[in-house]
Amino acid sequence: MTEAHIFALGLALACLAGVRAYLTVFGVGLAGLMGWIELPAALQATTSPWVLGTAGALAAVEFATDKIPGVDSGWDLLQTLARVPAGAFLAAATLSDDGQLGTGALALGAGAALTTHAIKAGTRALINASPEPLSNWTASVGEDAAAVGSLALVFSHPWLALGLLFCVMALIALPALLILRWLWRRRRAPAGLPAT
Repeated sequence: MTEAHIFALGLALACLAGVRAYLTVFGVGLAGLMGWIELPAALQATTSPWVLGTAGALAAVEFATDKIPGVDSGWDLLQTLARVPAGAFLAAATLSDDGQLGTGALALGAGAALTTHAIKAGTRALINASPEPLSNWTASVGEDAAAVGSLALVFSHPWLALGLLFCVMALIALPALLILRWLWRRRRAPAGLPAT
């Protein structure tokens, strides 16, 4: 792989960690353990049975928790403490030739994970304002499908996976921002006057 492909791979893994950190770590470890990809030295730790078991169990918990309106927002708030460091580690470990995690790569990964995490958490908070649970389930299943699909694609075509991740995040963020703007204007409109 060229340096550009490795950079795209690291950034894509960090973005995925911002949405589904445990699933991403589990997928990376499983891919390395099964020999589907050759992991950099710093990512070899993800093939450990302890890491795979813990990440797999937490991914299952996240899968269930993410389907419950209200609980998912609390989970997202708590997972800020896991997703951002996981994204930082995955990016830095991917970009590291010698196993040393560089500060710039850590910052890049943390920024990418924080961005995707903020979009996910913000969107889910808006969806939870809806009185019916179907939109919550739809969003959660969509995130699951996007995470698994992107994870499968990221190792063979990192640039394509990164581009698709950015497009999906933009498609999610734009309507959420428009709804937030509409709610803000509606709240600020004087009583009796229609909001613009």
